[in-house]
Amino acid sequence: MRIAVLNEVSARSKNADILAALAEHAEHELINAGMSAEGDEPELTYIQTGLMAAILLGTKACDLVVGGCGTGQGFLNSAMQYPGVFCGLIVDPLDAWLFSQINAGNCISLPLNKGYGWAGDLNLKLIFREYFRDAAGGGYPAHRSDSQAQSRERLADISNKTHLDLYRIVLSLDDEILRPLKECYAFLDLLHRAEDASLAKTILQYIEHL
Repeated sequence: MRIAVLNEVSARSKNADILAALAEHAEHELINAGMSAEGDEPELTYIQTGLMAAILLGTKACDLVVGGCGTGQGFLNSAMQYPGVFCGLIVDPLDAWLFSQINAGNCISLPLNKGYGWAGDLNLKLIFREYFRDAAGGGYPAHRSDSQAQSRERLADISNKTHLDLYRIVLSLDDEILRPLKECYAFLDLLHRAEDASLAKTILQYIEHL
């Protein structure tokens, strides 16, 4: 699995904690594609990181995005404006396991300031241990697994029907939202390796010529 980490400006100081928690799962490829430290440029808000998550998932440049913000709510709502993004607000390890088993989503939003106190870094490690503990989509309780799988399929169909296609969305956005992405080099590099190379190339060309 290819995992992209997208920190925005208010939670950039927690980037190292997220990377350390994910480092326990060396079987996955990890790409740090957002902000990582005080003074990083460009400064990204959850508006940008939500869009970046959608582009990476929509072009199949990654399989999972780990993001968040101060409360986790902003990034969650930003990312869910786009087709094919299924994001969960993950506060504790039980949230992580249930999200994996019932929703099998492709995007995690973490509250990285609110309630992030003593042992916050340990909570992240426990969250990812539970998220990766069992194969996604197993269902809970077990007798509900078929129904839950059907609901995921229906929700994916609804998402595709109720959104414009990703490239048309990118074309419609204000340049001031998109322009900072030109300087997010890890994000751009990841797009160059996207499975949907045609869509990724089209989006890259548009962003790079702003």
